[in-house]
Formats: sequence, structure tokens, C-alpha cells
Amino acid sequence: MEVSIGYWIGFFAFIVVMLLLDLGVFHKGNEAPTIKSSLLWSAFWIGLAFCFAGWIWSYAGASYSLDFITAYLLEKSLSIDNLFIFILVFGFFKIDVKYQHRLLFWGVFGALVMRVIFIFAGVALLDKFKWLMIIFGIFLIYTGINMLFEKDGGTKSLNDSPIIKVIRKVIPIKEDATEPHFLTRVDGKLMATQFLVALLFIEASDLLFAVDSIPAVLSVSQNTFIVVTSNIFAIMGLRSLYFALNGVLPLFRYIKYALSVILAFIGIKMVLNESAHYFGWHFQISNVVSLLVIVVLITIAIVASIIVDKAEQRKKM
Repeated sequence: MEVSIGYWIGFFAFIVVMLLLDLGVFHKGNEAPTIKSSLLWSAFWIGLAFCFAGWIWSYAGASYSLDFITAYLLEKSLSIDNLFIFILVFGFFKIDVKYQHRLLFWGVFGALVMRVIFIFAGVALLDKFKWLMIIFGIFLIYTGINMLFEKDGGTKSLNDSPIIKVIRKVIPIKEDATEPHFLTRVDGKLMATQFLVALLFIEASDLLFAVDSIPAVLSVSQNTFIVVTSNIFAIMGLRSLYFALNGVLPLFRYIKYALSVILAFIGIKMVLNESAHYFGWHFQISNVVSLLVIVVLITIAIVASIIVDKAEQRKKM
């Protein structure tokens, strides 16, 4: 799928306008988003993504549209990890709920810039070194298995996080600063606030998550336009999804296992599909199969979490 520079400019212009409207018009104040408005915004971004998939269908055909939808749902699923990080960070740094949306705005903006750079670099590398797809696949298999068996570290203090330790060494921090500013002055000395440290932690965490998710999405398509647009649509809806699911997200206990299996599956797909070029076999895992695996695993994880939670509640009664 080849698109002219005009389509790139138009797409990024639309995203910039939406970001400006979001911060400057729809969420101009510091009021906490309601669940209703968050659900509406989530529905808006999901609907917009599928409308965009419809445009791709009319412009380039059903195959590219399917690639976009698969890449979008894969990135959306893997982004669930980001939501748990949001909960952990906001609780640890005691970020007032009315300031969380503004902080996430800058977090998402930074994530978009980083991911676009990652994607262009990844596509360029794969275009030159096709065998890297096998390396990426092995890495995803390892990551998925590791995630499946790692112990829950949710209760561990973020003070022990390497990210926080690095930030504290680089920037002087005013620990009791709770105002929604990134920097403050104490006795004439410029210091970072908890607000800035929380943002840096979110950005650093997203950078680590991108190391997993970008290779996974590149397994679906190496078309730069498809990968960039699907990634951006998935990330743009993260904030509203967080506020819509904030109260119930911790109840989805089996999501982590679904994500680990998805990562391992995508890794296996990358290894098998790319190895076919070297060994001459004709076995290929299509994007239709990938799409079905993602939807089925996430659905099973959510339904199982709800059933187990209700069963535990009945035992307590």
C-alpha cells in the first residue's frame, strides 16, 4: 500500500488537531473525566479506527484493511499493560484524579513520538535484514513465557524500580510537591515535582513496552502507513479507556496470561512465517488466524476473570 505524502500530512494534522481540542477545549479545566464521558470517548476512538479501516478497504483493498484491524487490535490488547502502570503510578505518586488526564495527555504525546520513531526504524531494519524477523520472534516467545511465569510485583514499592532510581540521580526532586506543575523552585533552586517524575516513569515504561509491541505489530505488516496509523489509533484511545475501566481493571486477573500467550503466539508466527523463505515450506499463519487468536484469548481472559470474581464474592456472603 503506497500513499502520497499528502495522506501522511493529513493524518498527522488530524491527530494534532484532536490533541489540541482534547487539551484546550474538551478537557480545558482540571475536572476528572466521568465514566460516561470516558466510555463515549473510547467508543469514538474505536469507531474512528474502524472507519479508517473502511477507508483503507476502499483505497487499497480488503487485505490491507484486515492488516490494519489486526495490528490495531493487537496493539490495543498489548496496551492493557500500560493501564495497569497508570494505576500503579498514580497511586504511588498520589496524583489527584483531576490532574490525571492532563498528565496522561503528555504521556500519550510522548508515547506517540517514540513509537513513530521505533516503527520507522523497525521497518527500515526489516527491509534491509529480513532475518531480523526471526530474532524478533524468538524475543517475543521468550517475553511471553517470562510474563506467564513471573510473579506479580504490583505490591512492590516503585522506590525499588531502576527507572525511579535513575530519575532521582539525574534530577533533584521535591517529594512533597503535589501541584500540577513539572518544575518548582525551592530556595531559588529548580526542582522536579512528583508530577514530572510520574510522567517520566510512564514514558520510560511505555518505551519498555514498545520493545515488545512494535515487533509484534510488525509481524502483521511491514507497511509503514498501516503500522503507524494502527499504533496511533490504539494509543490515542488509551486515556479514555483508563478512566472508563479504572475501577474494574484490577479485577481482570487473567488478562496478563492472555497477553503472554498472545506474545508467544505472535513470536511463533514470526519465526515460522519468516523461516519459510529459508527452508521452503509453505506453512503460513495468516493475519485472519492472528486476529481470531487475539479476540478469543482476550475474551476468555475477561469472562474467566468475571466468573471467578463473582464466585469469590458469593463465598464471602
